[in-house]
Amino acid sequence: MKKHVPAVLFLLAAALLWWLSLAPRRHQVPVPEGTKPRVVASGYVPYTLARQLAGEYADVSMLLPANAEPHSFEPTPGALVTVKNADIFAYVSDTIEPWAKDVLSAAGKNTAVVQAAQYTAPSDDPHVWMDFQNVKKIARALTAALQQKDPAHAAAYAANLQAFEQETDALDESFQKGLAHCQSREVVHVGHLAFRNLTDRYHLSLSALAGSSHDGENSVRQLAELVKFIKRNHIRAIFTEETLSPRLSAAVAGETGAEVLPLYTVEHVSKQDFDRGVTYGELMRRNLESLRRGLACQA
Repeated sequence: MKKHVPAVLFLLAAALLWWLSLAPRRHQVPVPEGTKPRVVASGYVPYTLARQLAGEYADVSMLLPANAEPHSFEPTPGALVTVKNADIFAYVSDTIEPWAKDVLSAAGKNTAVVQAAQYTAPSDDPHVWMDFQNVKKIARALTAALQQKDPAHAAAYAANLQAFEQETDALDESFQKGLAHCQSREVVHVGHLAFRNLTDRYHLSLSALAGSSHDGENSVRQLAELVKFIKRNHIRAIFTEETLSPRLSAAVAGETGAEVLPLYTVEHVSKQDFDRGVTYGELMRRNLESLRRGLACQA
């Protein structure tokens, strides 16, 4: 029996390699000529990137309603059907979107899946798109999926990617220069821990009231500690997310006299910004403006 083991293992390995060689080809089946690829994004991060990279050549939609909380979204039967009929399904990660595994089970056999976090550098903060180097890697993965599904417009997708990377590099340079000389380097965020990748890259310190999800409750003790920290360090401005209720940040500002400024996580946006089709770059430029004002940075 033992002498047959190598042969059996060889056959199993050969079968596995054959299956792996077929699996990607299923997902790389192009759309029919003259048809736009249907791209379904989990939330606003992959949605806005896909729209900018696809331009006029693909139909891009988003599962989450505008201003919905991405961490606790519950997919509807209609959402599962939408993903089943998609040519490309793009999401961030199972950490950011724990419901994604249910959606993936409904994906069609020719649906290409792009998990953004798979292409980024390891990080303790799952909000990986807050690092410009990471977001470029995500954009490249989305572009590759678009080119595989729609090879007729591969050059147009490549040009859109080049323009996005140029914009992103310019943003990175603006953050580097704009945050180089500031009176304070303490970013106090009255919200969830979504900006660690951003603050680490530009050598800022981050204090957040909650963890990496909105699900955590803010205790009276946590709030009191944050107020003490602000007073002790003479913090002149605090930051909050535009889509959060303003009551908590207003209470902290009332206790400390700090100015309240918005920061944008990009993972969810207001209905107004969604209707306007606000881009990743525009939201990050808003973040830079808020940070420079709140930290009293020199021009």
